[in-house]
Amino acid sequence: MSQDGASQFQEVIRQELELSVKKELEKILTTAPSHEFEHTKKDLDGFRKLFHRFLQEKGPSVDWGKIQRPPEDSIQPYEKIKARGLPDNISSVLNKLVVVKLNGGLGTSMGCKGPKSLIGVRNENTFLDLTVQQIEHLNKTYNTDVPLVLMNSFNTDEDTKKILQKYSHCRVKIYTFNQSRYPRINKESLLPVAKDVSYSGENTEAWYPPGHGDIYASFYNSGLLDTLIGEGKEYIFVSNIDNLGATVDLYILNHLMNPPNGKRCEFVMEVTNKTRADVKGGTLTQYEGKLRLVEIAQVPKAHVDEFKSVSKFKIFNTNNLWISLAAVKRLQEQNAIDMEIIVNPKTLDGGLNVIQLETAVGAAVKSFENSLGINVPRSRFLPVKTTSDLLLVMSNLYSLNAGSLTMSEKREFPTVPLVKLGSSFTKVQDYLRRFESIPDMLELDHLTVSGDVTFGKNVSLKGTVIIIANHGDRIDIPPGAVLENKIVSGNLRILDH
Repeated sequence: MSQDGASQFQEVIRQELELSVKKELEKILTTAPSHEFEHTKKDLDGFRKLFHRFLQEKGPSVDWGKIQRPPEDSIQPYEKIKARGLPDNISSVLNKLVVVKLNGGLGTSMGCKGPKSLIGVRNENTFLDLTVQQIEHLNKTYNTDVPLVLMNSFNTDEDTKKILQKYSHCRVKIYTFNQSRYPRINKESLLPVAKDVSYSGENTEAWYPPGHGDIYASFYNSGLLDTLIGEGKEYIFVSNIDNLGATVDLYILNHLMNPPNGKRCEFVMEVTNKTRADVKGGTLTQYEGKLRLVEIAQVPKAHVDEFKSVSKFKIFNTNNLWISLAAVKRLQEQNAIDMEIIVNPKTLDGGLNVIQLETAVGAAVKSFENSLGINVPRSRFLPVKTTSDLLLVMSNLYSLNAGSLTMSEKREFPTVPLVKLGSSFTKVQDYLRRFESIPDMLELDHLTVSGDVTFGKNVSLKGTVIIIANHGDRIDIPPGAVLENKIVSGNLRILDH
């Protein structure tokens, strides 16, 4: 078959597939109760657009030859922005801000049921508690009205709303809106797995929230975007709720509202220097004259090592973003927000292979005018993804003040120790059971723990400590033990007499 013939044939197949998907989605829509009809229709229309793009795209979404380092002035050092100081009217600048937290994720990777934001991280405070405390502190200190907006998913919405009642006396207005709910598709047939709109029973796994890139459409569709613009708000500060370093920074906000050259940025991405732990993080590049976020999944296989190299791409995206509300409204109405599709393969509990199509919020950087990267200190990136991260933020390495964690002044080196806890610590309840109290880690550089290990009260860890209990063995680190540059292995039981 000639090449033209082959591409015509593929085009016919593609059109037939789109038609089949359209019919399936229409069938699903007929099962929506009347009060959910409009909302479901918006979701399914959004999915159809994404699916159409998915069928159009071929090969890696970036041409590696066109990727360049960003120009010097397009990524500003934070020190330079901080050096400008703050104006007297910082309160009126703050009143133009809205804080948005991405709150769609569950705590399953840490062995917890329900929203991740409700996991306790410090002195019984959850991620959500700390966020509310931070913003309330701002509002009280500067006599302002900075609201908090939570982007929930259908997985987290109900549980989050129940908890919000406890903040009714706090000086923070809290709004929520929901991410879209898209159907997962069968990897072989590319047709939706769901047969109706319900997401309980056998349909539980048929739906998914399509990544945080969905924020633009969902925020706009919820009506909340227009409400906030009507209240005089101008910028949103967006971050992951599990990044404890993502606090409102007045210097960055001032730079946005009062730019030195008079030309406002519509989009600012906070980036920070890569370490060995971050080689897979998305990086800012110059691509066809615009700043562009490139993720590892978009890189052709032959160039992955080059992408990971710290010498060529020195920074990565923290997902702390400052975005103009008016620009989001304009681009959304022009249907001009362009984000690469992330194809995420999953296997359902029953063994069925599916794919879910997602987008990432930072990928839209190229659609905005006058975008800027700011190279911020590492302290603004403190994500808690695992119990190893949790151990760091619960320890005396950090002090807590008005919901914000800061590195203890008693630590001589400002770097964070490398902590690797083994599979016995993966679930939060197992992790908590294994520490009678959190060890003193002020002088720790590296901790690796593997196997059945427990820690008594008031243990102190310094330098490099490696503790390995082989299969069938158990190690109890005794109360008050000081381990400095030690490898502990074998079997050590401490029993109450």
